[in-house]
Amino acid sequence: QIVPPKGYYKALYKTIRAAGGLCIADEVQTGFGRVGSHFWGFEIHGVTPDIVTMGKPAGNGHPLAIVACTQEVAKGFANGLEFFNTFGGNPVSCAIGSAVLEVIEAQKLQENAKIVGGFLLEELKKLQHKQPIIADVRGTGFFIGIELCDINKQPLPQQASYLANRMKDFKILMSTDGPDHNVLKIKPPMVFSEDNAKELIFRLQVVLQEDFMTHY
Repeated sequence: QIVPPKGYYKALYKTIRAAGGLCIADEVQTGFGRVGSHFWGFEIHGVTPDIVTMGKPAGNGHPLAIVACTQEVAKGFANGLEFFNTFGGNPVSCAIGSAVLEVIEAQKLQENAKIVGGFLLEELKKLQHKQPIIADVRGTGFFIGIELCDINKQPLPQQASYLANRMKDFKILMSTDGPDHNVLKIKPPMVFSEDNAKELIFRLQVVLQEDFMTHY
């Protein structure tokens, strides 16, 4: 849930490769158009990984995981040892994965993540100006974090947990993240609408005004 500075990943990839390492991008949560501006999260930073891992969104509920790699990495398996996976290349799973990609394109879900996600981010930033407990709002598309701290910038994990649990009462699922568990992670479905975003903001305003969220 940290947005790195511009050029960070390019410098990081260069350093890793200079040391003989491989660069692996985990796109399980950020891939398939969720970040809005790009289909894959790593594309935002202008880098090309050696290996990309993909998971849950690929099957939209069906258990499906994917690993993509460069030709050079793939050649590493051609060493006389057999690589075998019982469920690898399952035709049913592949058909489901293909259907998911078709729906993302046909329903313009990446564009939806960019437009509605941008709207949600701006509304959350407006809320930040009204609520001192919100120390930071960051992210892109449908991958957004809200960091809760006191006036001394000390993390407020109990308030973050309280907020996440109270939102469940409104049928809204959120989770806490970060080393101090004080960041609210917002990862709505790709079909999330502007009306959904407005309801989320309204419910957040309600909970943020409760005693536990104002006395800390």
